Amino acid sequence: MYSFRNDYSEGAHPQVMQALMDTNLEQTCGYGLDHYCQEAVNLIRRLCDAPKADVHFLVGGTQTNLVAITAFLASYEAVIAAHTGHVNTHETGAIEATGHKVCAVRSPDGKLTPALIEFVLSEHNGSEHMVAPKMVYVSDSTEIGTIYSKAELTALRECCDKHGLLLFLDGARLGSAFTAPENDLTLPDLAALTDLFYIGGTKNGALMGEALVVNTPNDHFRWHMKQRGAILAKGRLLGIQFKALLENGLYFDIARHANEMAYRLRDGMAALGYEFPVASPTNQQFPVLPNTVLQQLQDKGYAYELDHVVDDQHTCVRFCTSWATPVEAVDQLLKDLAACK
Repeated sequence: MYSFRNDYSEGAHPQVMQALMDTNLEQTCGYGLDHYCQEAVNLIRRLCDAPKADVHFLVGGTQTNLVAITAFLASYEAVIAAHTGHVNTHETGAIEATGHKVCAVRSPDGKLTPALIEFVLSEHNGSEHMVAPKMVYVSDSTEIGTIYSKAELTALRECCDKHGLLLFLDGARLGSAFTAPENDLTLPDLAALTDLFYIGGTKNGALMGEALVVNTPNDHFRWHMKQRGAILAKGRLLGIQFKALLENGLYFDIARHANEMAYRLRDGMAALGYEFPVASPTNQQFPVLPNTVLQQLQDKGYAYELDHVVDDQHTCVRFCTSWATPVEAVDQLLKDLAACK
């Protein structure tokens, strides 16, 4: 019937596809050194009010996390993350494969706090027998749909400064976070408060691509990218997409649509009596449904992600909407859900 499994099942927004088609037969230099990438870099710098920031285009989130963490950490240094963090749960040990440990700490809402960071630091005594935590990794929105406020991110920045830590924000779903009603963060805020962050394209209208904004100098970042296979030969394909998404506000317009579809789904499910363990203001919603109902939805052809087992009769699942989710698909799901016994 319809897949609510993720927010990257579709291809690209038509305006992004048109921009790619319009430039398809042009010849440009490779490896992201073309004028389209430079125009996108300048645009991002302007939107972030960060004229000196380095901007790098990479293909996907795991690749971006891997290269960013590797480039900034010594071999004996580690990254602190919430236990739900993408680097801890969905990257096949990519970070550990580079020799960098992920120090995961449990967080009920998927967010880190200064207290959680200091708890991790207290467990590492500074001796050569343990890794040395050096970077704090957060996601906005988080892997369970929650978002950071400006006050929360500022507190993390102050904690990182106190302990000499780098702050890295995974923005794979930044569009959804920034268009949530509760959001009070801006791109200039992220540029001012983090050492590096990225604007996710794969999950918000691009065929593929993440734009990494580096606010702390790293003279050999492209060397790290090349070593990890992260410099795309046809690099202009990434620059063209981000230019199309960002130059007229399309990026946030389509993210707002994804959120609105999620709210419609959430409110409809709540009206049917279903509960949500975590209040998510973004495009990921996590209802608890009876296993019998889930089976009926599967039989009707709906796709979603399993999150965790609640008990032997109920499971918490994830329904994810996208920039392309039609209102008719949400309404049909709610109609079919209401008919389940």
